[in-house]
Amino acid sequence: MSTKSRNIVDDSPLMKFHIKLTLFSSGGPFLDGYILSIVAMALIPLNQSFEINSFWNGLLGSSALIGIFIGGIVFGYLSDRVGRESMYRLDLIAFLVLSILQIFATSVEMLFVLRLLLGIAIGADYPIATSLLTEFAPKKYRGKMIGFLTVSWYVGATVAYFVGYFLLSFGPDAWKWMLGSSAIPTIIVLLMRLNTPESPRWLLSKGQKEKALKIMKNIYGNDITLADIPTAPAQKPSLMRLFSPAYRKRTIFVMLFWNFQLIPMFAIYTFAPTLLETFNLNKGDLSHIGSAFISVLFLIGCTVAMFYIDKIGRRALLIWGFFFTTIALLGLGLAPEASSWIIISLFFMYAFFAGAPAILEWAYPNELFPTEIRGTAVGFATTVTRIGASIGTFGLPIALASFGVGPTMLIAAGLNVIGLLVAILMAPETSNLSLEEASNESAGLLDEKEYVSIRHNLEDQKL
Repeated sequence: MSTKSRNIVDDSPLMKFHIKLTLFSSGGPFLDGYILSIVAMALIPLNQSFEINSFWNGLLGSSALIGIFIGGIVFGYLSDRVGRESMYRLDLIAFLVLSILQIFATSVEMLFVLRLLLGIAIGADYPIATSLLTEFAPKKYRGKMIGFLTVSWYVGATVAYFVGYFLLSFGPDAWKWMLGSSAIPTIIVLLMRLNTPESPRWLLSKGQKEKALKIMKNIYGNDITLADIPTAPAQKPSLMRLFSPAYRKRTIFVMLFWNFQLIPMFAIYTFAPTLLETFNLNKGDLSHIGSAFISVLFLIGCTVAMFYIDKIGRRALLIWGFFFTTIALLGLGLAPEASSWIIISLFFMYAFFAGAPAILEWAYPNELFPTEIRGTAVGFATTVTRIGASIGTFGLPIALASFGVGPTMLIAAGLNVIGLLVAILMAPETSNLSLEEASNESAGLLDEKEYVSIRHNLEDQKL
């Protein structure tokens, strides 16, 4: 009997290469969080430069999200078609050019178009960066490495709020410098991403064995052979495969949990200053300071969840995250006239526990689908969820004007309840599984014991 062949990618210790790749990949989510969040602060001076009604207020807030709808599905498919590495830097060039052009916008309509194009570039980066990192990550550290991308998104969002607060003193034109400021970190991330290798898993899925082996030898040493690399049959990417019997339930699960997590979160995040003012927290700079600290709590919540994702598992993290965010939103909806401390505390509670489901936004879709359709799956899920996020962001100022803050928060709580039910009924456990095991067609959406059984069967086949 021969011994079981090793999987050098999944069983590798954490190396300097993994740390660098995680850091470089996280630059995209950092920029995404920054670009999507800085608009919340920019809307304040924008209203001084242009006459913006609630319609354009909502449209500007959701413009980048609408762009992500296009970028996710198009570039997710292309990342499976032409590779991750080639587009790993091209989307950042678009970030840079569009960030600078925002400074010269002369109308709300022009600014909307630029933000829309920025959203397309952001949507491109989601499947590219997350797929590339996932396919290099050792299974023992995969949750933390992918989770760090989510943490980086919130770091970018938090920095955006503080930068925006600092630039408010620049007067009516402060919005130009707020929106254009994303060019500076974009240059840094673009330089960091130079010389990033292509994913060997993707190369093997295209039958390019020699290129994959060369990259693996450069990373893991010259004694590496093709037997040490996970292989998959060469297949073309297909959007329809996401709805095949093997992957249909996974696609539905990812779309549902991600949507019901993002719809209230993006609405609250984008309009945090406006929302806090609606709760009568408009004394001095209380709404802006409160927004910044809510952003910090989002970041802290994601960081804590990142460290526990491999300890308590994906499923438990998702369920408890939805449970506590639902409690916080219910409190805001039922007691909108409560004291400032209670209102702020409930916002802080929501922000902290939102980190648990947020940390799984990229983990689940990258783990549940195989290499040849991984980018397509992440891109498609990104597209579908941004429809919901756009509706939520566009609809929040209209809902506040039509129904008031209490009913609006109750609607958000109702969306979270649906997310909680989806987590309880559908969330699988993929901790400590290789990508091949987690994405195996025969796995379905099973619990941890069933996944372990499949893993043992796959190992037995290698003996």
